[in-house]
Amino acid sequence: MPRPQSILTGLTALLTVTLLTCAGCAAEQKQDAKAPAEITVPPEPVDMVPIFNGKDLTDWSGDPRLWSVRGGAIRGETTKENATKGNSFLMWTGGEASDFELRLSVRIHHGNSGIQYRSKHLEGRQSNDWVVSGYQAEVANEPGRAGFLYHERGRGRICLVGEKVVMSPEGKKQVVGTVGDAAAIAATYEKALTQDNPPWNEYVILAKGNHLQHWVNGVQTIDLTDDDPKGRLLSGIIALQIHAGGPMGVEFKDLRLKKYEAAATQ
Repeated sequence: MPRPQSILTGLTALLTVTLLTCAGCAAEQKQDAKAPAEITVPPEPVDMVPIFNGKDLTDWSGDPRLWSVRGGAIRGETTKENATKGNSFLMWTGGEASDFELRLSVRIHHGNSGIQYRSKHLEGRQSNDWVVSGYQAEVANEPGRAGFLYHERGRGRICLVGEKVVMSPEGKKQVVGTVGDAAAIAATYEKALTQDNPPWNEYVILAKGNHLQHWVNGVQTIDLTDDDPKGRLLSGIIALQIHAGGPMGVEFKDLRLKKYEAAATQ
C-alpha cells in the first residue's frame, strides 16, 4: 500500500502540471484573440457645411418616384410596383468636390446602396436619367462589406475592408498593407436585425489628391492611393445610390461637407 506522503506528493505534482497547462492555454487564447478595432477618425472640423436641409430635396436631383424626405432624412426606396431600371442616383447639385471631407449618418433597411463621390453624371442612352460613374463608399447591411471602395461603372472593387491599396500607374491593384483586422473592423458595424427600425452608422469620407480614406463608426475601413492616371478621379459630384434589383430602402441624414485646397497627387 502506498504511503500517504507519497500520495500527497503525487497529487501535488499532478495539480502543478494541470495549472501550468491551463495557464499556457489561457496565454495562447489571449495571444490569439483579436484586439478591438481602433477609433482613428480625425476630429470633425468646426466649419463643415450642411448640404441637406432636412426638409426637402432642394439642391438634389433624382427620380421623384424613388426619393423623398421623411423624418429629417433623405429616403430612397423601391418596391415591386415602383422599381428602378438600372442603378439610380440622387445627385447633389451644389457643385463638384475635389479635395473634401464628407460626413453623414446612414441606415439601410434592406438591399444595397452607396455614397458616390468624385463622380460624373452620365446623360443620355442610359437605363434611366440619373446614372453616374465614379468612386463609391459601399452601404450594405453586411459587416465586413460596409465601407469598402467601389468604382461604379469603372474598375469595380478597388479596395476591400481592411486593405491599404495602391493602384499602380499600369492600373494594377497592389495590396501594400492593412488599416486593421477585417474581422475587428466588421464587428464595429451596427447591423440591422429587423427592417422596421435599423440602427444608424456614421460614415466619413476623406479625399485629398489621389489619397482616399473611409471610416465607419470611427474605424477606418480602407486606404487607397490611386496612381492610375487613366482610372483615377480627382473631382466630381456627390450622389446617393439606389441599387437595381429587389425592393430596397435606405436613409441618409446630417450630410455635411468641407472642401479643402486641392492637394498634389502623391
